[in-house]
Amino acid sequence: MPDETALLIADVFEAAGALRRLGERTASADGLTQARWQVLSVVSDDALSVPQAARRLCVSRQNVQRVANDLVSLGLATYESNPDHRSSPLLTLTPRGQESLARVTDRAAAAHHTLFADIPDEEIRTTRASLRRLLAALDREEGPTGKR
Repeated sequence: MPDETALLIADVFEAAGALRRLGERTASADGLTQARWQVLSVVSDDALSVPQAARRLCVSRQNVQRVANDLVSLGLATYESNPDHRSSPLLTLTPRGQESLARVTDRAAAAHHTLFADIPDEEIRTTRASLRRLLAALDREEGPTGKR
C-alpha cells in the first residue's frame, strides 16, 4: 500500500508548481512576473516598507527590494517617506500600478473560475480546511523561527 502522506505531499508540490506556472502566464499577459504581481498585491491596500512586504510574503527582504525597485522603474509603484522609519520608505502603487494589478487580478479570477468549475464548493472548503490544519502543524513544528 502506498504511503498516502508521501503521495499527498507530492501532489501538493505538483499543484504548487502548476499554479506558479499559471500565475506566471497570467501575470505575463500584462507584462509582469508573478513576483511583481505579488508585491503589487501586498502593497495594494496599505503602503508597506520592503521589510514589511517581505515578512507578509514570507520571502527575503533582498528579493522584495529587487522587485520593488523594478516596479518603481516601470512606473507601477513609488517610494514615499515613512514617518515611522526614515531609512525604510514605504512602497505604494501608482495609478498605473493599480490599473495593472486590477487587470491581472481580473484575469486570475477568470482563470480560477474555469479551473475550479468542476470542483464543488464543499470539496474546495474541505480541502482548504485540511491544508490550513497542515499549515498550523507546520507552524508548530517550525516554532518561532519559522518563516510563515
